[in-house]
Amino acid sequence: MLQRIDGIGARISFWMSMLASSTIAFFMLLICVEIISRAIFSYPIKGVQDFVTYAIVACVFVQLGSCVRDNKLIAADFLMQGWVTRKPLLASAAHVLFYVAATYLMWRASIWLLNDFQKSYRSSEFTGAIGAFQLTIWPFKLAVFVGAAFAGIEVGRQAIIHFVGLWKNIRKGDLLANGALGGAVFFLIIGLFLYFLGSSSLSPVAIGLICFAGLFFLVACGMPVAFALFAMAFLGIWLIRGRFKIAHNLLGLASSSATRSFAFGVVPLFVMMGLILDRAGVGRDAFQVAVVLLHKVRGGLGIATVAANAVFAAITGSSIASAAVFSRIAVAPMVEAGYTRRFAVGVVAGSSVLGMLIPPSLLLIVYGLLSEVSIGKLFIAAILPGVLLAFSFGVLNVFMATFAKKFVGEVKPIDTDDMNFAQMVKNLLPIIFLIFLIMGGIYGGFFSPTEAGAVGAMGAFLVAFFKGKLTLDVVKTVILDTGYIAAGILFLITAANMFAGMLALSTLPTQMAGFISSANLSFFGFMVAYFILVLFLGMILDSVSIMLIILPIALPVVTAFGGDLVWFGVVSVIAIEIGLLTPPFGLSVFVVKGSLPEGFVTLGDIFIGTAPFVITMIFVTFILILFPQITLALI
Repeated sequence: MLQRIDGIGARISFWMSMLASSTIAFFMLLICVEIISRAIFSYPIKGVQDFVTYAIVACVFVQLGSCVRDNKLIAADFLMQGWVTRKPLLASAAHVLFYVAATYLMWRASIWLLNDFQKSYRSSEFTGAIGAFQLTIWPFKLAVFVGAAFAGIEVGRQAIIHFVGLWKNIRKGDLLANGALGGAVFFLIIGLFLYFLGSSSLSPVAIGLICFAGLFFLVACGMPVAFALFAMAFLGIWLIRGRFKIAHNLLGLASSSATRSFAFGVVPLFVMMGLILDRAGVGRDAFQVAVVLLHKVRGGLGIATVAANAVFAAITGSSIASAAVFSRIAVAPMVEAGYTRRFAVGVVAGSSVLGMLIPPSLLLIVYGLLSEVSIGKLFIAAILPGVLLAFSFGVLNVFMATFAKKFVGEVKPIDTDDMNFAQMVKNLLPIIFLIFLIMGGIYGGFFSPTEAGAVGAMGAFLVAFFKGKLTLDVVKTVILDTGYIAAGILFLITAANMFAGMLALSTLPTQMAGFISSANLSFFGFMVAYFILVLFLGMILDSVSIMLIILPIALPVVTAFGGDLVWFGVVSVIAIEIGLLTPPFGLSVFVVKGSLPEGFVTLGDIFIGTAPFVITMIFVTFILILFPQITLALI
């Protein structure tokens, strides 16, 4: 009976996921039609931006239940992974606590969202202007409520699953070996933390600091980052303001409105574009051209990988996509040419970070949305630093091929297929087309970044179609994966919005800015400290989570020092991206490992292979800190 009910839940989850993902594809088409109508017929379609604005929030929550069921929410597992294998009782106990807390939060959010829907329905709430255009709001709010309620059920399901696992581990006996002592200590720490917060007369700043520390503890222990942000924000607001209702209302407001902006539509659209271009084999085409042009240069295949990564980055904006693509297409040819496996995987993982710097970059988009800085300016500012980093990686390849032959390997001349100029143009034409379409459209003022995302996604589908790579299965997979990834990122942003609100109520950011000013710390000193902190966080957290956690604290300080937020965004992205290559989290390293045959290379070998690239990135970051003019030269 329970299996049958769970099967029904799985089907509901799948179809809700399909609905949300298909809605993203629909508004991609809608935006493209509106651009054509506006440009060719001088007849803008009314209400497109309003529809996308409200549909984004609905898509996040309708997709959320499926993300929870399939464990797609972002979480740091460097501690939890060890607990699961060596201390299963501790792991189960921690998971039960995490998901019980998350179930409660989703329940409170659902209550608020239900009331919000009912008010909207009774008042016939609409957006637009009477007599011109009206869009009824309550269907969107109904979708948000239903999605949140179903996500709450899915979170509760996870709590039950882990409770059953906990009970089984208890019944096995040998409690100490399975982590009973660790579980007791874990619950004791949580209990003491809550008791201390609730019983002490703490200042708002102290509450903010303690909640910040609590956030790191929960994330390090494996709680999904979004739920950890919500939990600490909810608790902090409740204690700072002394009223439960305020925390409840801010939880609902964040859920309903944190991502309710046309600008947030850019996230799923660029994700969709990157996914379809991966399926279209655009990265392979760029690599083939780079190999033909550079194979006679010392360290040429390594430079070709860097060059192809830079080109691929200019149309996808994702380091993870770059790592996955070039693991499959570049590692084998490099090993065949005599490069060591350690160096080959190091080049692929190291150069993949260009994906998040060279525009259009998903991380720059997230920074722009959080800091309210022009995304177009961020894209322009990132061009020269991106070129500088790619050039530095190329120089590093030549240097290592010349002076570190034992590390690089005994490279042999390779035979390449003859490729004339026309064939090179054919391989690169889709890339040139999309770069011109996206960047030219933004810089030329023809459309906004969100519209550029829609046009880029449509262009990517056309490229895949003309290359014969567009099948029904590919379309279905890409659309579903877009929904998963976008919902995970936007739900994180929703949680971070509430956490930032808690920090603002605590006055921690302004107090920290004042403390740094009174301590006579120079701006350079602050940037060094900030860089070290981000480097440390990169070892345990993913890029988006770092940005969402650290920016509410850092931005007021940078503003107080008179720093340029565009320059700070570019520096932050490079610093955060170093974390993709450093242990123990090193997401790009894990992606490379997972994309290669089992036993081909160890994680340790990949981390060693990326070490020269990490050092180079640190060097480039300090160059950009010392000389902001490099970043700001084009804006």
